[in-house]
Amino acid sequence: MNSDDRRFAVLQAIVADYVSTQEPVGSKAIVDRHNLGVSSATVRNDMAALEEDGLIAQPHTSAGRIPTDKGYRLFVDRLAQVKPLSGPERKAVQSFLEGAVDLDDVLRRSVRLLAQLTRQVAVVQYPTLTRSTVRHLEVVQLTPARLMLVLITDSGRVDQRIVDLGQVVGEDEVGRLRAILNGALVGRKLADASAEVAELPESAPVELRDNLLTLATVLIETLVEHPEERLVLGGTANLTRNTADFPGSMRQILEALEEQVVVLKLLASAQDPGLVTVRIGEENESSDLRTASVVSIGYGPGTVLGGMGVVGPTRMDYPGTIAAVHAVARYVGEILTGR
Repeated sequence: MNSDDRRFAVLQAIVADYVSTQEPVGSKAIVDRHNLGVSSATVRNDMAALEEDGLIAQPHTSAGRIPTDKGYRLFVDRLAQVKPLSGPERKAVQSFLEGAVDLDDVLRRSVRLLAQLTRQVAVVQYPTLTRSTVRHLEVVQLTPARLMLVLITDSGRVDQRIVDLGQVVGEDEVGRLRAILNGALVGRKLADASAEVAELPESAPVELRDNLLTLATVLIETLVEHPEERLVLGGTANLTRNTADFPGSMRQILEALEEQVVVLKLLASAQDPGLVTVRIGEENESSDLRTASVVSIGYGPGTVLGGMGVVGPTRMDYPGTIAAVHAVARYVGEILTGR
């Protein structure tokens, strides 16, 4: 192995040992634990070179070394492939998520699962409405003059509105209204659907026009209304498991997590389903998260509906965390497609 590869092997050994023991790593430990086939003196030289390159650092109180943000970055960039979850782990993830009854339940379960698998804080963003497509509009007659509209999107989201028409309508007319509205809505993105519905009353048969105008007005409000983006958080207690990982900044991290805007920004960058993004320490835009790492991914059936990920110390098991985030996102996408 050439000297670059060997140095990277030394860096890998330091990352692995520091993540598992929380103790700075010395050259003797690397020689004892990792079969690198070189002497202690060679490992010391490699460590000196890694330190000079800013990939490892020496905490004041110890003879050993710990990885820097730059060292973790190189380690993550060179992870040859995502270590897949084991067969039993995958089965457990799948059966746990498949037991969910609706969208809320899917997201709550995802957060619990991610927090358990990674032992970090997990965050999942509700599907963003703007990216959703209308699957169906159901029009239910509640009383002779009152209808309920039930809008169902491809992300499993369901919105209901009750509409008072102010005049009695027959079953036949309700059927015609339902057909006209679905013709304009189904298969369209919400923003496009809203524009289509706005034009319906003009071209509608005269006898349906008034009622269609009433329904269209309510529907447009439903379609263009963007409720507060919602997040589900889980496992915040995991942060407190090792306070030494966040010297003096645990409170800042908890506050940043409570400020949904910060987390939504992190997840918004996860636009590509299947591609895991890792932000390490100083790479985080939010100064409150400069001692943390964020591993995130977009989830959804082909198109990204929202983001999910975990927040934890820079000293985290990156291969395991990346695998867990990847797997949970994939299953959530499959479940939402299958609904």
